[in-house]
Amino acid sequence: MLCARTAAGAVIKRCFSTSVVVTRPEDHKGTEEAAIYVHWPYCEKRCSYCNFNKYISRSDNEGALRSCLVKEAGTLLQLSQVRRITSVFFGGGTPSLASPSTIAAVLDEISCHALLERDAEITLEANPTSSERSRLHGFREAGVNRISVGLQSLDDKELHLLGRTHTASETLHTLHEARQLFPGRTSVDIIFGLPGQSLDSWQHSLQHLLTVCDDHLSLYQLTLERGTSLFRLVNEGLLPPPDPDLTAHMYDDARNTLSAAGFRHYEVSNFARNGALSTHNQSYWLGKQYIGVGPGAHGRFVPRGSGGVRREARIQTLEPEPWMREVTLYGHGTRKVTLLSDLDVLSETLVLGLRTDTGITHDHWQRVSNSMSLHHVFGSSEEIIELQQERLLLLDERGLRCSWKGLAVLDSLLLPLISQLQKVWNNQEQNENI
Repeated sequence: MLCARTAAGAVIKRCFSTSVVVTRPEDHKGTEEAAIYVHWPYCEKRCSYCNFNKYISRSDNEGALRSCLVKEAGTLLQLSQVRRITSVFFGGGTPSLASPSTIAAVLDEISCHALLERDAEITLEANPTSSERSRLHGFREAGVNRISVGLQSLDDKELHLLGRTHTASETLHTLHEARQLFPGRTSVDIIFGLPGQSLDSWQHSLQHLLTVCDDHLSLYQLTLERGTSLFRLVNEGLLPPPDPDLTAHMYDDARNTLSAAGFRHYEVSNFARNGALSTHNQSYWLGKQYIGVGPGAHGRFVPRGSGGVRREARIQTLEPEPWMREVTLYGHGTRKVTLLSDLDVLSETLVLGLRTDTGITHDHWQRVSNSMSLHHVFGSSEEIIELQQERLLLLDERGLRCSWKGLAVLDSLLLPLISQLQKVWNNQEQNENI
């Protein structure tokens, strides 16, 4: 089914924003490969907590959407000139609403421009109401080899509160079917910190989950987003606001429970055992290139096909209909392009790398910054030294990373770290200009 050809490197029409002039070449090391994220924008309904870029599903335009996803994937792959794709992630929205033929068409196009190896991780997010066994089997035949099931809760009352369209029973059935078809490669998402949720109910859900889950879990703390129905209900006093202390206790309880069950807490929100770490998500955290395809998708890559030598941050047009019109006219729907400065890349490396349990190694940092070591940037800062003394951060022969305790409060550590990086960077820039 897969073409397995390499990209030709054709020059394409740039997006609508003003082109930037590149003044200093970027090292091409690391630009030969990339991950791909494909955004399916449709859902059956909008959940009460969700403010993601998603829309109510239409049954009459999948052919047009498929054509545009294929076209944009090909265009951006030619623009990037990457030779190897390490992973593909179909997210949304609810990509399990797509036909397996749509998934196959996108994967075929990808493989016609770059090497997509047979064992490359190809993940598809699935909701229980659109993931019956025959459909899951169709996705596997299309090339998907990993499923992420958005179960969110195993309690019917909590599912109703979240505005989900499935019951706990349907969730368990889908999870069972997925594990049969994708053994060892079925991930689940679950949310904690709901209004009115107790520690006892959370612990019960965790224990139940451990009896039915596979080897990868993503735990997400509920965020009340402005514009969602759940935010409105809490804001109007119709639901109690989540208790931050209780929510922190839930997170700590989950970490300890999952660790005791053999799961490695390898990223702030992600846990895996038996080596089932997500290849795709690690690409983000390690600062590797990724190409975003579809309405509202984000990307980070070097546009070598148009002569670019520096990494760019790219955002595709949000709404499906305008995005499709732009793809039809230009071959892609890139709405915004931002050239990333060296400081931007370093800041992203810091913020994303510290989300992982391994943190940022000296080798990794030196590949991004060949003029400032981790010790040079952070080793003499009194504030950073204090964080180390509090056993929140570790800076040693391995590199810079959060402790077990620090990983739980990462957000509070980032501001002083970013401030210190900017301070050292600005001082170096001033010295070079003297």
